[in-house]
Amino acid sequence: MSVLQRFILSKKNHITLISAVLIVFGFTSELGFKNEIVAIWSLAIASILGVAPIAIQAYQALKVKVVSIDVLVTIAVIGAFLLKNFEESAIVTFLFLFGAFLEQRTLNKTRSAIKELTEMAPESALKQMDNGEFEEVKVDDVDVGDILLVKTGAKIPVDGTVLSGEGHINEASITGESVPVGKKKDSGVYAGTILENGTLQIVADRVGEDTTFGRIIELVEEAQDSKSEAERFIDRFSKYYTPAVLGLAIIVWLFSRDIELAITLLVLGCPGALVIGVPVSNVAGIGNGARHGVLLKGSEVIGDFSKVDTIVFDKTGTLTTGNPKVADKEFYADSVGEVLAYLASVEKESDHPLANAIVEHIGAIKSYPIEQTDVVKGAGIIAYIDGHRVAVGNVTLMERENVHLAEKARADIARFEKNGNSLVLISVDSELKALMGIRDQIRPGVKEDLQKLKKLGVKNLVVLSGDNQGTVDLVARELGLTEAHGHMLPGDKSKYIEELKTKGHIVAFVGDGVNDSPSLALAQIGIAMGSGTDVAIETSDVVLMNSDFSRLPHALGLTKATAANMHQNIVIAVGVVLVLLASVFLSEWMNMSIAMLVHEASILVVILNGMRLLRFKL
Repeated sequence: MSVLQRFILSKKNHITLISAVLIVFGFTSELGFKNEIVAIWSLAIASILGVAPIAIQAYQALKVKVVSIDVLVTIAVIGAFLLKNFEESAIVTFLFLFGAFLEQRTLNKTRSAIKELTEMAPESALKQMDNGEFEEVKVDDVDVGDILLVKTGAKIPVDGTVLSGEGHINEASITGESVPVGKKKDSGVYAGTILENGTLQIVADRVGEDTTFGRIIELVEEAQDSKSEAERFIDRFSKYYTPAVLGLAIIVWLFSRDIELAITLLVLGCPGALVIGVPVSNVAGIGNGARHGVLLKGSEVIGDFSKVDTIVFDKTGTLTTGNPKVADKEFYADSVGEVLAYLASVEKESDHPLANAIVEHIGAIKSYPIEQTDVVKGAGIIAYIDGHRVAVGNVTLMERENVHLAEKARADIARFEKNGNSLVLISVDSELKALMGIRDQIRPGVKEDLQKLKKLGVKNLVVLSGDNQGTVDLVARELGLTEAHGHMLPGDKSKYIEELKTKGHIVAFVGDGVNDSPSLALAQIGIAMGSGTDVAIETSDVVLMNSDFSRLPHALGLTKATAANMHQNIVIAVGVVLVLLASVFLSEWMNMSIAMLVHEASILVVILNGMRLLRFKL
């Protein structure tokens, strides 16, 4: 591109303003002072100035073999100019440029969620140097393991853990909630959040793009740049549609010899509202989600999620808090202390919520060194301790280990299950030693959120869990779920989702663990709880930040509103073009200026309609 072309395009807004002044001056001269010469010159100069940036854009499009809207408008304006219809050529160029200016302004507003996010990104940090002093450095110079000082009012520069100090942090940029969260030693903190009071020393766990905040920005930017099937169709459609309009105009001129009619058709046929309508809906929807702690990974996700009729939930950490406690226990050995020591030693090797509950319940106790461990997926752990084979897990593991379950043990298992417990059995050298019942609490407000999902048109609410059937049934009854399936291994969950898809259901799966990744990837929509594992978040289509289940109804409602908004914009765009084309042949009043005015108005209507999504609330 030449220096002159770049200069003209950079001054497009100035040209729009000058063009407006010249048009007002021209009409004032003609109507107010009856001075036609000044009027003609003013409108002719306005036409030449106005068409310059449009013609440059048309030339650039033709260089890459694209017949763009700019090409149609340039031909129309040159035709009007040659016919000495300076009023129309001046007004058409001004309306086209002014419309482009308004489009850019309003589109920037729809992207404001991203702009606000990127502006929240921290730029500097107070880093502890070798001499123990804290110095301000760029956030790019902070590495994992560095110790940072955060003062009142400052942004947290990295994802980290509090080493010392206390304070309250506004985590709205991550969770969408503006209520300050208290932090103390060992609390986790997120980059981009703001310390409203107090002073903290933190150790950096994740830096740069690896922070939760960095990943949010990256995911939302990728989502806004991705194209839905509808957008791809419109791109293909406009590629053929625009040359077709040009061909139609030539045919009309050949048959009617009315150049003005042919030029008016060119202006009428510009598919501007159609091209802009779908992307603006998607961008606004994704922006709204980002503000409310819902990450929608792309436009395609919006279309699929809006049609979901079945939502499948993992239980632990999704429908429940994921913070279970030991509620019941039975021992079948005399040496209870030794059994508990074996159990604690094995469970310390695991980060499973049930293992954590047992370790917390047992408390401080003698630990044995673990000689060897073997994790049996979906069943438990087998370990060798002090020459003994210790198995810790569910009934399936005991059966696999050929552990005899006496009548009393079976009765205890049935009772524990009926009470809604998850079961953990301990055997030493194939002899049952203890049974523990662990109960998880249902997340507050989940029942109300599930009712909202039903009102939004979800027909089937299903829970799948590795827990026993009694526990799962208890949760399902309490929450009013459609189906509940226990004793499900990761492979069983995937198989169940495949079966639902085969029956024609559109399935969303909600989970948070490594075991959930195959199901998240397999469902049409995978929804990860935001404090879940990295792999679950990576394989999902939707992320609920801070594991806030209440964001799920908002996410579904938002995608339905976005899909509806997209269809409205398509109807508006196509409807306007059809009405305008009909008016050319069936009315006397249609001309180039009116056509361009209506064309630009239709673009603004679809943009403003899309922008309504920024304010969407369920």
